Amino acid sequence: MSGNSKQAALRIIEDLPDDASVEDIIYALYFRQRVDRGLRESDEGRTIPHDEVERSVSEWLRSTGR
Repeated sequence: MSGNSKQAALRIIEDLPDDASVEDIIYALYFRQRVDRGLRESDEGRTIPHDEVERSVSEWLRSTGR
């Protein structure tokens, strides 16, 4: 939620259905915060290359016998 966080949060809440629960609202705000954080980290070059992730997952699967 860049810029004015309060206004961004209100827009997210306004986009939810009228019968959204408090849990729905909290999750929507949390989800948006996590997406924004991931995009910011990506913009800063703080990512893991795909081939490195594949290698790590393969090693993990082998270590668990899968």
